[in-house]
Amino acid sequence: MIKARITVTLKNGVLDPQGKAIEHALGALGFDGVGQVRQGKVFDVELEGTDRARAEASLKAMCDKLLANTVIENYSVTLT
Repeated sequence: MIKARITVTLKNGVLDPQGKAIEHALGALGFDGVGQVRQGKVFDVELEGTDRARAEASLKAMCDKLLANTVIENYSVTLT
């Protein structure tokens, strides 16, 4: 079994209204000194098998086809 964590974030320069809302809410809750907040997504995926190269290729395909909008998002895959 191969486990992976996929982290998807907005590319620099892409507006992040949810991150901005979180930033303002933190300030309203009294958390001073919070700079820019950007939000993202995390996917934990388990794949059958032990071939790490095949797993990486499969995970990349999953990201490119479904998990990330590669026009506006970046992703990283970490095998654990």
